[in-house]
Amino acid sequence: MSTPKVLFGFHAVGVRLRTAPKTILELYVDATRRDARMRQFVQKAQEAGLKPVEADGSRLARLAGSAGHQGVVARVEALALTHSLDDLLDAIPEPPLLLVLDGVTDPHNLGACLRVADGAGAHAVIAPKDHAVGINATVAKVASGAAETVPYFMVTNLARTLGELKERNIWCLGLSDEATETIYQSDLKTPTALVMGAEGTGLRQLTRKTCDALVSIPMRGAVESLNVSVASGICLYEAVRQRL
Repeated sequence: MSTPKVLFGFHAVGVRLRTAPKTILELYVDATRRDARMRQFVQKAQEAGLKPVEADGSRLARLAGSAGHQGVVARVEALALTHSLDDLLDAIPEPPLLLVLDGVTDPHNLGACLRVADGAGAHAVIAPKDHAVGINATVAKVASGAAETVPYFMVTNLARTLGELKERNIWCLGLSDEATETIYQSDLKTPTALVMGAEGTGLRQLTRKTCDALVSIPMRGAVESLNVSVASGICLYEAVRQRL
């Protein structure tokens, strides 16, 4: 049996409550909260057959490892990854839309990227094992449930994985401030992997070389770059716009 993990916050725990309530081992709620949001949450938990345990703020913070728990913490079974990346791609009936993150190590950024990937209907998020953060409680909290719904694959060799995507005729499009063509000039209706680098450092050299093409987001103000989750949102939703 896999080691239980911790989820916290209304969104992260709420998604698990809706999608897989039987995998919730223990549910803790703030004993001092009696507002409508908490009452509705507790009612849904009870309807799902759970018995929330009341706890004080300090215990919730210890369980969550964070003070940003919103009064809701759950110990849950880790959901098994049901597909390999190859299996997932084989099963997609439409042109794949993938988000590839190269060097994103901040859990808040990853959580935000997963959230926007879920919103845009991306089929998966891919990252290298040695230059990325895994799914932890902070990521799950920031992702607002998307860490439960978006497949997240950590691969040993990102350049090799991009090569394998290209063999499947998936266009690997890297984001770079130096590119002359913009994301709005790209055809994103075809199978596409949008490849994002870390804020500041951008794509690693080998990743850049492996991409089929590089594009930029037009910048009209004084700042030189955008947060990776914001850039991901712009690019993913341009793909959504084109595919509508």
